[in-house]
Amino acid sequence: MEIIPGPLLAEINSPGDLKKLDQRQLAQVCEELRNFIIDNVSVYGGHFGASLGVAELTVALHYVFNTPEDQLVWDVGHQAYGHKILTGRKDRFHTNRKYKGLSGFPKRSESEYDTFGVGHSSTSISAALGMAEASKQKNEDKQHIAVIGDGAMTGGLAFEAMNHAGVSNSNLLIILNDNCMSIDPNVGALKDYLTDITTSHTYNRFRDEIWKLLGKISKFGPNAQEIAAKVENSIKSLLLKQSNLFESLNLRYFGPIDGHDVNHLVDVLRDLKDIPGPKILHCLTVKGKGYDLAEKDQTKWHAPGTFDKISGAINKKVYDKPQPPKYQDVFGHTLVELAKENKKIIGITPAMPSGSSMKIMMEELPDRAYDVGIAEQHAVTFSAGLATQGLIPFCNIYSTFMQRAYDQVVHDVCIQNLPVIFCMDRAGLAGADGPTHHGVFDIAYMRCLPNMVVSAPMNESELRNLMYTASHHDGPFSIRYPRGNGVTPEWRTQLELVEIGTGRQIVEGSDIAILSIGHVGNFAEEAALELKEDGLDPAVFDMRFAKPLDEKMLHDVMSKFGKVITVEDGCLMGGFGSAILEFASDNDYQVSVKRLGIPDRIIEHGEQPQLHQECGYDKEAIKQAVVELTEISSSPLL
Repeated sequence: MEIIPGPLLAEINSPGDLKKLDQRQLAQVCEELRNFIIDNVSVYGGHFGASLGVAELTVALHYVFNTPEDQLVWDVGHQAYGHKILTGRKDRFHTNRKYKGLSGFPKRSESEYDTFGVGHSSTSISAALGMAEASKQKNEDKQHIAVIGDGAMTGGLAFEAMNHAGVSNSNLLIILNDNCMSIDPNVGALKDYLTDITTSHTYNRFRDEIWKLLGKISKFGPNAQEIAAKVENSIKSLLLKQSNLFESLNLRYFGPIDGHDVNHLVDVLRDLKDIPGPKILHCLTVKGKGYDLAEKDQTKWHAPGTFDKISGAINKKVYDKPQPPKYQDVFGHTLVELAKENKKIIGITPAMPSGSSMKIMMEELPDRAYDVGIAEQHAVTFSAGLATQGLIPFCNIYSTFMQRAYDQVVHDVCIQNLPVIFCMDRAGLAGADGPTHHGVFDIAYMRCLPNMVVSAPMNESELRNLMYTASHHDGPFSIRYPRGNGVTPEWRTQLELVEIGTGRQIVEGSDIAILSIGHVGNFAEEAALELKEDGLDPAVFDMRFAKPLDEKMLHDVMSKFGKVITVEDGCLMGGFGSAILEFASDNDYQVSVKRLGIPDRIIEHGEQPQLHQECGYDKEAIKQAVVELTEISSSPLL
């Protein structure tokens, strides 16, 4: 389906084309840009509300600044659809987040306008500051702009960067896109602080008078800038009855201003271009602006999938029989079930209550579930603190975001051998969100840590049992599971303790052994059953644990089978297959081991089955590996 842009947008293929327009035409450009995003996402899917909320800001930035010479960095990148459309990718925008198509996030290899690759929150200020300092080193006259949301501003990295920026004297403009949302509503003291600023009637009433006064002071000679700064700070502090957080970090603060008034944005940005040094512009926006349903339910419309843009009905597949639940929902309901039986159990999530299904516990047991904001490091150490006092924290963090808290996992949990349970959602290839969101490294980076148990369930019942087992374990415990659905519609099974470090044989066989861990064991089981119809006889073992390994089972396997295939939804470098190779080497087994999993390269975006096929560990790839190894073993030359 071809999406036709509006008449002005149709002629814009670069910011240079945008600059040719009269400023009075920008409001129409914003409307056309917003409609083009709505039309595309309703048909092809993708993130939705964030880009609608910054349509005016996006147009104003590219109208005022000389991008890509001026460096524009978007934080996270959910909001960068308008940016992509205005920078030469309008005709390809329908491929956004599709296999081999445009990335859903800014990506340096995709466009010179994407100055920094993003996907994780709170990185923009650090990156833009680095660019600004590089310009100083090279004596370049460039502007550097970081656009960051109030949710991402809660990340520790953002505060670290602002602290550095305040003493750098770099030509850096931070734009705070304040809509009180990340994916779920924001939490914490910073949210309250920003609300105080934006709702201070006294401050907002006098703000324009302050700026007019400063304009008059600026005519008083060479010391005008110093005088203006003192007056500005004094009046702001008086009206707000508190020091300004940003100016205490030596960042000149401007705002708040209406982020949906494109003409005022253009005027303000032009003024700020001429003010040297680090500064912050506070813009108030509405996530989902321009689409009524998205404005009213911003979490639901963060990434709704395809929908009817007229009625707002979100397209959902209709099934004629019960479907398996999402792993995240099994986690959420099971956590509540466990918590009701054990009052020591606590839930923790860093700003992902809906995505991780921690929201279920937050609604049923609100006093025992914490959303700590976009702060993965804090989430882990906070969990460690809970554990020192005899509580049992279930710390739910997406696998890709757990990377951000690795030192805390090592230093605060493993060294102290504390019983923190890490439930890592979106493990493996996460799909259309691409390389910044694939959770491919956790088996490797967790299994090298002393005291850490590393596990993955093959199905919903196993997830429940591993959670139950972890709650009885006195030490660090990690459980990984993928994005999407499991395999068992009737998943509410009786909870059972699993002996840590034990696997199970799920398919009998005599020709070759397939060792799997996690959900991909279902691929192996299906492959083995189909191969048996072709006269081959592979055995399949669900190992469940990458650490500790089931050594008894492995001794039996390697004594019986000369050929072994390992299957994992994780990186081959240092992962589960590597653990099997290490076991074979340490115990002097002369077996051939073929490892299937994610190769040592960055995997781009696409639907999960497409990526499983590309990486060579879907059902067909497993069947092919069995056939090849069986043919080799039956060769008369051997």
